[in-house]
Amino acid sequence: MTEQTDRTTRIAKDFHWEMGHRLPFHGGGCRNIHGHSYRMRVVIDGLLDDHGMVIDYFDLKEIVDPLVELIDHSFLCDDHDREMLAFFAANPLKHVVVPFLTTAENLAAWMLGEIAGRLTSYSHLTALTVRIHETERTYAECGMTLQRGRHSSEHQ
Repeated sequence: MTEQTDRTTRIAKDFHWEMGHRLPFHGGGCRNIHGHSYRMRVVIDGLLDDHGMVIDYFDLKEIVDPLVELIDHSFLCDDHDREMLAFFAANPLKHVVVPFLTTAENLAAWMLGEIAGRLTSYSHLTALTVRIHETERTYAECGMTLQRGRHSSEHQ
């Protein structure tokens, strides 16, 4: 590349996992234990680095894969769901306890924060968006502006 411009470029990478959850407050079927084949698209905006990349896809994979591995083939459990916590205390199956209701919206916000925290050394990045597809036809999306040394959230 002959010169660095202030033009931002957007890249994206998709990730997949299987996970169970339930929404204890829900008046319908989502109150029950069920699972989804989740898809997540991570979108990053930024200036090109000296190699002509926003971020190397391999580096993005190294950042996101541990998060996906943590929850893949697990049950995501709200830390207030006493029934499920008692079940997992008696049955040592793979589960991850989180401090939020396990909606797609909250999962997207959680992933956004986790990924943003792992991108702090990339000062040329300007925005991060996470889209979680819970089903083939539904998704939740969260985004934030990345500024050198600080992050500001904006839910989309």
